[in-house]
Amino acid sequence: MSLLLRGIIVVTGLFLLWQLLVSIFQIPAYILPTPIEVFHTWYERLGTILNETYFTVTETILGLVLGIIFGCFAAIIMTYFKPLSWWMLPILIISQALPTFAIAPLLVLWFGYGMASKIVTTLLMIFFPITSSFYDGLSRTNTDWLDLAKTMNAKKWRIFTVIRIPAALPSLASGIRVATVAAPLGAIVGEWVGASKGLGFLMLNANARLQIDLMFAALLTLIVFSLILYFIVNKILKLLIPWGPMVYSAK
Repeated sequence: MSLLLRGIIVVTGLFLLWQLLVSIFQIPAYILPTPIEVFHTWYERLGTILNETYFTVTETILGLVLGIIFGCFAAIIMTYFKPLSWWMLPILIISQALPTFAIAPLLVLWFGYGMASKIVTTLLMIFFPITSSFYDGLSRTNTDWLDLAKTMNAKKWRIFTVIRIPAALPSLASGIRVATVAAPLGAIVGEWVGASKGLGFLMLNANARLQIDLMFAALLTLIVFSLILYFIVNKILKLLIPWGPMVYSAK
């Protein structure tokens, strides 16, 4: 059974269960609307939802790309400049320990209500898994490979580019997969704290006006986007790193 078919079966089952629970317990629409009501609202407000989705998608992708770039750069520095790693590692842990909601208002204050603050929020949320996974991969290079390269008088930059980076890419791929799941959440958190555009802004306003069907429609759009983004990134990683472990293959 293909992955797509399994996904369709699971999603259909969840929607049927949702519809069944609302019907059995007679839950009011202002508490939990039925899937039919949510899809109807999604269709009626499609233009508004897609417009807000554009901003969230842009913030997520830019934050993810910048997080990968800065995370890889930090991991390389920590690997080859050990004294700096002693100082950078506590900073990384602190950045992960701080609740995003605690620092998001400051980011909005510093970077404004536009996309910049949401991109930075996303970057900070995914910076740790990227850096730690790539650093772990670079630190665990097979010593036999390194010894063989040294006996062949290979230069340090050749060892780094030909041996250490390729060996660390599967670990980096695992970190990127985790970051891909967390990136949309970072953008949404930034929009909740302060924004005038995006799915998070739409959900916040819909909730305040008790438009629960619209809030669920925006939430389902976010879920669909997150799933699409994850499987696209996963496919790209499998193509670029064929020697890495296979994750969610089609069979």
